[in-house]
Formats: sequence, structure tokens, C-alpha cells
Amino acid sequence: METRELRYFVAVAEELHFGRAADRLGIAQPPLSRTIAQLEHRLGVALLVRTSRKVSLTDAGAVLLAEGRAILGAVAAAERRTKTVDRPSLVLAAKAGGSSELLAKLLDAYAAEPGAVAVDLLLCEAHTWRPLLDGRADVAILHEPFDSTEGLDTEPLHTESQYAILPASHPLAGEAQVRMADLPDLARWPEPDGSYLPGPGVEVHNLTQLFQMIALGRAAAVMPEVVRVGLLEGLAAVPVVDAPKVTTVIAWPPHSRSRAVADLVRVATGFS
Repeated sequence: METRELRYFVAVAEELHFGRAADRLGIAQPPLSRTIAQLEHRLGVALLVRTSRKVSLTDAGAVLLAEGRAILGAVAAAERRTKTVDRPSLVLAAKAGGSSELLAKLLDAYAAEPGAVAVDLLLCEAHTWRPLLDGRADVAILHEPFDSTEGLDTEPLHTESQYAILPASHPLAGEAQVRMADLPDLARWPEPDGSYLPGPGVEVHNLTQLFQMIALGRAAAVMPEVVRVGLLEGLAAVPVVDAPKVTTVIAWPPHSRSRAVADLVRVATGFS
């Protein structure tokens, strides 16, 4: 199996659409379809179920997607580390605007460790787990259940309640607590392919946009308690008693053999 074939298959499996996958890969759709068909023929199993309306994964396809992500991520990470062998470092992915206090403590504590290497931050607008799968990052700070940790090794750091973020002028802003059913339509975040699920609520793609829309009275959100720190003027945070708790985890690919990653994880779990 060639790396190119795996890359093509993973793109189709993630997009579940040959046209979008071809656009993502920068190739025409016919050679993409031929490559997937040839891969299925050589493996002797169907990887995808194709109909005129949709594409879905078979059980075998789901297995190859998980394995393919790990392989491609390992290859990309190996290339990146080889190119930077003379200046050892690791890449830490985190959500832009989130976990700032945790990141500051973690980076300071790790920098004091003997043998600490340089840490490059990769700040993501959404889907912070993806850089771990494609090799752009060595380790990430993720938030369950919002971020996918499937196929990753993780250690929990802390668990917190969720709060409704509302305009300070909203009738619910002065309440001691609220329930999910009490809240107005919540802002919607993009899916991994960049599309939005249908439904009410404004579409947002980063925290800056979200908070501005809330301040303008156009949106509401339910977010971990940590967002109360440094909450912008004009916004209010109210506990949501029936919202699921959020667990912040540090995550890394299971194939990682990096001493620097192991040290960073040890430091993170030591003070969390």
C-alpha cells in the first residue's frame, strides 16, 4: 500500500464525498475514484459504500481510516522531526483563545525541566485534534466531549462545569442558574469538513467572532467555566445545571516515542 493511496483514502473517508475530497487533494475526481477502486481490489475488501446520494464507510473502511490516520501522522511527524534534528522541539496544539491560564502554567513548568526543548504553539480555531492525526502537532490540549480523542492516548487534567455566555442585558443574565431548555438558540461551530449542520443559531468559526456576536445580542453559547476568566465587558456567565461537564485532557498519538512529549505530559498531569 502506498502512502499516496492512504492519503487519498483518508481524504474520501473524512469528507464522505469524492468531489470535496478531490478538491481537498487538489486533483481531479476520476483518478481519485480509480485509486480507491484499485486499493479495494488489491485489499480484497470494500472500504466504502457508494450510492447516488452519499458515501459511507464499511467496517473495513473504518479500520483503515483509523490506521491510515496514524500512519500518515507518523510519516508527517517523522519528516518534520528529521528536518529539525539540529534544533529539537515539539509542537503543542491548543484552541485559540482557550485554556490560556493552563497553557501559561504548563509552558513555564516544562521550561524549568532539565532537557526541556523548545515548544512551538499551534493555535487552532476548531478541531484541535486534527493536527495530531496529520502530523502537524506532537501533543494537544483537548476538551471532551467536544474534541474527538478517538485513536489518541490521553491523560485527564481537570473537569469543570459549563456556563451559559449571554449578553449582560439578557433577561437570564441575572439568574443564579439556568437549564439548557431555557437558553436561546446556541451558536453553531463548523464540522470537520467546514460545513455547518442545519438548524437555528448563528454560524461562528472562532472565539473572537463568537464573543462579538454574543455581545451584539445575536448569539449565545454554553462553554467551560474557565471562560469566565477575563470575560469581556458586556457579557455574562450563568451556570447551566444540566449541561455535561467538560474534561480537559492532554493528548498525543499512540505511536509517539518522543521523550519531550512524555516529559510534557508528566509535567501537565503533575500540577493539574
